[in-house]
Amino acid sequence: MEPDAITALAADAYVYGAPLVRRLSAVRACLREGCGTTPAAPFNDFAHADGPATPGTYTPYAPADLVDALAQLDLSGGPVGLHVPDTGGAYYVLQFVDAWGNTFAYLGTRATGTGAGDWLVVPPGWAGTVPDVVSGVIDAPTSVVSVLGRLVCDGPDDMPRVRALQQELTLTHLGDRAHRTGLPATEPGVPGELRFFEELRVWMADFPPAAADRAYQDRFQPLGLLEEGLSPYVSASPRLVRALGRGLALGRLRVEEAARLPQVLAEGPPGAWQATPHLRDHNLDHFGVGTLGTPEWTLPDREASYLVRAVAARRGYRQPHGYEAVFAHTSRDSRGRMLDGAHRYALRFAQPPPVRAFWSLTTYDSPGGHLVPNAADRYAIGDRTPGLVHGDDGSLTLHLSAERPADSEGAANWLPLPPGAFRPVLRLHLPDQAVLDGSYVVPALERLGDPPGVEIPDL
Repeated sequence: MEPDAITALAADAYVYGAPLVRRLSAVRACLREGCGTTPAAPFNDFAHADGPATPGTYTPYAPADLVDALAQLDLSGGPVGLHVPDTGGAYYVLQFVDAWGNTFAYLGTRATGTGAGDWLVVPPGWAGTVPDVVSGVIDAPTSVVSVLGRLVCDGPDDMPRVRALQQELTLTHLGDRAHRTGLPATEPGVPGELRFFEELRVWMADFPPAAADRAYQDRFQPLGLLEEGLSPYVSASPRLVRALGRGLALGRLRVEEAARLPQVLAEGPPGAWQATPHLRDHNLDHFGVGTLGTPEWTLPDREASYLVRAVAARRGYRQPHGYEAVFAHTSRDSRGRMLDGAHRYALRFAQPPPVRAFWSLTTYDSPGGHLVPNAADRYAIGDRTPGLVHGDDGSLTLHLSAERPADSEGAANWLPLPPGAFRPVLRLHLPDQAVLDGSYVVPALERLGDPPGVEIPDL
């Protein structure tokens, strides 16, 4: 093939394969170093965060009212048993993500309830006998999967309850062979600029995609991605190296440009909130426990789904489908001005957000996305916050400012702001249909202290 054709094909390969490389690179990091708020843990064992995010947690946009649990499962040696405890009605979710970044199952409040249960997670093609005692079977599309868990927590006083649940959330290797302790190794000696293609080559072979994707994957034969044995990239020609490098850059640019496209939660005034409730709709093949495979939650174009999947992988693997949770954010007030902790703001809900679990609002510094210490030690406010004051008509006004409001109602409904630029994130767990179809509009933040009707530009 001509270099330009190789470059174009390499760009397609990046869009197609980046989710696999990103996902398994994250798995490798979690096994060795830990991920975000959770420490390192071997395959088939849970790693638990010490508590909700605090200002000492340097994971961007980590929630301040949920506790992370994370497990990397290796099913190469056979099934794994999963025990989930009875949470007594408290919200939790376990999200199952395969090696390609597809969410293929959920356990938890929405999907299976909050009672105790025992589940069998089985590898692709498994045909063994299912024990009578299990609650159900979770068919994994790949032999390595991640389990992303979150347990609701009402603050430090609630942590003893959460820790007890962590102790009961367990995994047991049930296979008749030893499971892997690490990921398949790539060939040493591959130049750094070709490492992406080498990892994609090795991991595509070990973790094959859905059958419907394989014809598309076969297009990449001229790139060496389907070669077995010795890597074609160890002694690649300079011509091939240049073409692959250009393709890698073009593919990355394509994903970055798609990731920058704003997605407004609902049409509204300046300061409208943005969210991506359909970012996980790229899964078109594996719909296990708790997932929805209806047209509303799947993309009609398979090739277009590869770009959506790559954008989802770039933004991070923690975001679930919109029917499980919607995370909305904004950076501007009702007049389109950048948010700044030097000002006071009000968020006025005529009616609180319609959810079947809970909602909460957290503010982070920008652009870092970190919590900033405040004297009140309050980092989230929502429908589980004690003492919120509602209006006689059911409305709710939250007050966001650096200083505590002087009046009792403002103080009860107060969320402290960090100094300088900030970004609020509104988390809606189990959102009602009104959130998903846009008929419910999250109100814009109003900057207080402005003369009415007078536009005050940013300085």
